[in-house]
Amino acid sequence: MGNPFLIIDNVSKKFGNKEVLKDISLEIGEGDRLGIIGRSGSGKTVLLSMLKGMSEYAPTKGRIIYRVAFCKECEHIEGPSWTGKVCPRCSSKMELVEVDYWKFDEVAKTLKNRIAIMFQRTFALYGSLTVYENLVESLTKAQTCEEDVSKRALEIAKEMGLSHRLLHAARDLSGGEKQRVVLGRQLALNPVLLLADEPTGTLDQISANAIYKIINQEVKGHGTTLLVTSHMPEAISEMADKAVLLEEGRAEAVGDSKSIVKRFLSYVKAEEVAGPKEFGGVILRVKDLKKHYFSIDKGVVKALDGVSFEVRERQIFGIIGLSGAGKTTLSRIISGVTTPTSGSVDLKMGDEWVNMLEPGPLGRGRATPYIGILHQEYTLYPHLTVIENLTDAVGLGLPDEFARFKANVVLSATGFEEGAIDRIISTYPDELSEGERHRVALAQVLIREPIVVILDEPSGTMDPITRHEISRSIKNARNELGQTFIIVSHDLDFVLDTCEEGILQRDGQIVARGAPGDIIKAFTPEEEKGLSEANNKAA
Repeated sequence: MGNPFLIIDNVSKKFGNKEVLKDISLEIGEGDRLGIIGRSGSGKTVLLSMLKGMSEYAPTKGRIIYRVAFCKECEHIEGPSWTGKVCPRCSSKMELVEVDYWKFDEVAKTLKNRIAIMFQRTFALYGSLTVYENLVESLTKAQTCEEDVSKRALEIAKEMGLSHRLLHAARDLSGGEKQRVVLGRQLALNPVLLLADEPTGTLDQISANAIYKIINQEVKGHGTTLLVTSHMPEAISEMADKAVLLEEGRAEAVGDSKSIVKRFLSYVKAEEVAGPKEFGGVILRVKDLKKHYFSIDKGVVKALDGVSFEVRERQIFGIIGLSGAGKTTLSRIISGVTTPTSGSVDLKMGDEWVNMLEPGPLGRGRATPYIGILHQEYTLYPHLTVIENLTDAVGLGLPDEFARFKANVVLSATGFEEGAIDRIISTYPDELSEGERHRVALAQVLIREPIVVILDEPSGTMDPITRHEISRSIKNARNELGQTFIIVSHDLDFVLDTCEEGILQRDGQIVARGAPGDIIKAFTPEEEKGLSEANNKAA
């Protein structure tokens, strides 16, 4: 461990009557790479938000102490190893200062600007600005010398592997590229502390590996202290030397990252939910589906090129592939959001087949209300209770008794026990764990009584325990409601655990179909590396 840099002294945090952090005490050295692992709701994000100094996250008890080198002349801050050295900005002598962070003195305010944070589930970019403009904006905010801004922006783009994307609008980038821009923007702040909250949770394995490599190179090269949270054991193993296991708000164990990951994985216990003895007839037909578009830098792009498959009633069907394989385009066409270049999509409603590509009330307009979609970035209204989110928020307008009956049915179908339903139905989303919120979001889709439900990356930011919980809730909903699910994912482990049949997409085409275990045989080395379950590598 380097010079003591961050001291977390007996910290607890309550939101209302719920204590989310309990007596946390840690000492972190300058240049340390510390991982924080734990199941959803263990307090990981709350702790990082507190260390950043975000409003509403002040400790209920205890103190956050930073030991930094401070220049009284120009108020520049560096890590404690700079104590007694010449300030890099004004050449004055730097002095050691202990900052009681949540007292908000002038040093604490200055220090806050030297702490960078990457949050899960948000890319925090200016979507209409180019990659170059996003980096310049962050450097300007960091008060980088004007003549150095452009040069440094180009250097960061190269370090992030984005030299070929400088003129692309951020909104047009892939998920992995967006996350690299986010990381570049944070590193542009030249932080003394980088807080990374689930930095790879929504990425396929190849994109995640790129983020691991960049973060490791940058923090080691600049001596930056890193605190990274993740539900992905491999992320902790790859980016952290030491780790902390949080369990229900307590620091249960501290040690080297491999031993802590092993202890965390020992908590994961999969519970099987039996599937139906047989499926129903074909409910969705996709035939020779093509989607071509023109890109200035790539010419004609074949996002889909002759895709055909069928889904049966009560089946859990998987669409798997790396980023860029065409999964999202396919799901958007099935749900009626995107129009294909050619081909057909037909949904069976009762005894009739409806052409999803035919506009108007007798075609797509008739079918789309019966296609439920749960996006990876789902949203529950924080100011509404669970039952209000399930009824009023989706415009059902049901009488109270009917609304409560419907809510109980769908919550039970997603795996909530009767006692748990009584507990959560009048609570607000922020009072639930991530797994509970996800099941409520699924219930919000199911309460509309859809024929088919499309789940977009349902396991994206979850720890292994919560992923098994969501897998069970999907199977249970299928069994109790006779529901048909289509799961779009790059998470092979989740697909293996949840789906009975699926397709493997590559470059807009189906290259394999059948049981998920059989699809594996068609993987290229790149797909095997990018889609293999991270837990197996870290165990």
